[in-house]
Parts: sequence; C-alpha cells; structure tokens
Amino acid sequence: MTTPRIVFDRVWKKFHRGQMHDSLRDLIPAITRRVLGREENTNELGDGDFWAVKDLSFEVVPGQCLGIIGPNGSGKSTSLKLLTRILEPTRGRCELHGRAGTLIEISAGFHGDLTGRENVFLQGAIMGMKRADILRKFDEIVEFSGIAESIDTPVKRYSSGMNARLGFSIAAHLEPDVLIIDEVLAVGDMGFQEKAFGRIRDLARSGIPIVMVSHQLDRIAELCSDAILLNHGIPVTRGKPNDVISAYVKANDENRGIASTGIVVYDEVKLSSLEVPTGERFTVTVTGEITQAVPKEFEPVRIRVRSLASGSTSFATGSRWLGVDVKSPGRFSVELDLQANLQAGNYVVEIAALDLSKSGDVDAAPSVMFRVLQNVAFMGAVCLNPIARVS
Repeated sequence: MTTPRIVFDRVWKKFHRGQMHDSLRDLIPAITRRVLGREENTNELGDGDFWAVKDLSFEVVPGQCLGIIGPNGSGKSTSLKLLTRILEPTRGRCELHGRAGTLIEISAGFHGDLTGRENVFLQGAIMGMKRADILRKFDEIVEFSGIAESIDTPVKRYSSGMNARLGFSIAAHLEPDVLIIDEVLAVGDMGFQEKAFGRIRDLARSGIPIVMVSHQLDRIAELCSDAILLNHGIPVTRGKPNDVISAYVKANDENRGIASTGIVVYDEVKLSSLEVPTGERFTVTVTGEITQAVPKEFEPVRIRVRSLASGSTSFATGSRWLGVDVKSPGRFSVELDLQANLQAGNYVVEIAALDLSKSGDVDAAPSVMFRVLQNVAFMGAVCLNPIARVS
C-alpha cells in the first residue's frame, strides 16, 4: 500500500474577526492570555470567532492530484496554508512528507534588494536544496521565466508580472517531492499561462502528489484525479472532478439569487450528450409552463452557454430571437440544436427568462454542465473548422 505524502486529518481552523477590545476590562485578560500562552477553549467559538475550516480530512499519495474548489471564503487557501505550516490548525493534524514546492503567493518570499539570480538561490536554500542542485537547475529556471535580461537586476525593480514569472519558475523547477498550488494558473500573460499550465501538467503526470486550488474549473477537470468541494470551510463532497464540478454548479444555481416572477416555470433542461467533440452538434431541450400572458418586455426562454474556465459567456440567444413562439399560457417544449465550435473544456448551459425592462435574468432553471472534447487541434476560443491543403 502506498504511503500518503499529504495527510489532513480532521482539521479545524478558527479565526477571530479583528482584535478590537471595547474596554480595559476586555483588553487586560486578552494580553494576559497571550503572555502566558493560554488561549480560549479551542472547541468553542467566542465573540467574533468563526471556523474557516471545519473537520476537513483527505490524503494524497504519489500519482494523485487533488483539486479543491468552492466559492470565495470557503476555506480553500486557508487549507493550503495549514498544509504548508504558514498557519497552525486549531484542532486536527496536518502532515506533508518530503520537500514541498509551494506555489502560494509565489513572489512573496523574494528579498527586494537582492537580484533575481540571488533570489533563485535564496528560495532554493529555503526549500532545503544544495547549492550544486540549484546551480544545475538555474539556466532552466531563467529560460522558463523569460526574464534572462533582468536576472541580475534587484527584484524590487521588477514588474508584478516579472516577479510572478520568476517565482513560478523557481517553485516548479526545483524538484519538489510534493507540489502545493494556489491560484497560480493565471500568472503572467497568456503565453506564460500556457507554459505554466503545461509545466504543472508534466509534474502531475510524473507522479508527484499535488494539491491545487483554482477557480479555473476546466484546469481542475484536466489536471486532477480527485476533487473536493468546500463551502464555508465544510467539505460538501469528494469524488471525480467532473462530478464535484457538477455539484459546485448546482450549488451556485441555488445561490444565484435570481428573482421569480412566476410567469415561467421550468421543468427540465436536458442535453442530448454531456460530452461533445469539437464541431459536433448537440441538442438542448427545455420544458416548462407559461402560467400567464407574457409581457412585451419579457423573453420567456433565454439560453446561455458559459465557459467554466473564464466564467465568460461563450454564446447566448433566446426564443424570441429565434422566432419561437412560447408566449401563450400553457405547456411548452423548446429544442435548440447547437454546434460545439468551442475550445475543449467544461461549459454550462444556463436557462432563464429575461426581463428586458430590468436587463436581468428571472425564473431560472437548473444549469447543466457539459464537456467539449478536443476533435480538431486549435488555439483560441472558437473552432473555425479548418481545412488545410498542400498545393
């Protein structure tokens, strides 16, 4: 049986909102507790306390890549900081065996007065590497970062992008035994993002155990073997990435706060396939009921396809725009044939009515996630179905 290199065993972490004391009576006991090293009962919450992480457990063995997803404030980054001992748990046990490559606030450990070259050696030493090993990797680090012309310049004169590029290159090339990644897949410009993603993918495939946090859900789906969904520090579900991402999309639907007018009641949204090769056609079927006369400023069925990679809308249309009459009260079923001229990745179909007078969605239906599989190799957002000839 493979021994886990990353262990999170029933971990809880408590924080306090602010350090304000309303009176001298409150301030003196607080100072006394700190001086004597005594804190409040870790099992209880005092005034202003809250749990950032609640009873979270997981293990990661070599060959596994675990993705942690969830909304802002769900405890994702806190979990990684606990794992790397930036923070200590209130309760529970965190273990990380071996040399850790940590991509968390990746340029935060740089010394501003030292050059990029000197910071490479400093960061390597902090990771416990010998100078000879750092020297062996140095040229590769600099080449990958793309800032060779500035490597002997103090990093305080670097742009934020240059800092991030060098920080990523150091952490991703110094032969870690374990890799911890927090939202660094959007570092630098578009070209460097692709290089960074490729490097992490290579490390994942090499068998290094990895824990990563990202809002780029398609990256989680592609890189990870398992995923955990957190909400307010609580583990909601763990499983295969696509299943966990689907649960996240469903939870997001429940929190969208879209108003209900009662004019449109949706029953079901179905896709003919949840995996569609690039360029292939698929069908979206929407069923429901119009309960009353539809106002003139109302679009009864609006269909939006949104990328889970960027959160941006890839395509949107509506029943009125397409000349489909669903304005009369009664049952309806709308079928829409679409062609998946999209980059490979995860997308979500969102259905709602559109109130044109308020420019907002109302009466939303549950979203459905689908995956576009690479069928035609291309870069960009849209597939133009290329045909190449040699003459």
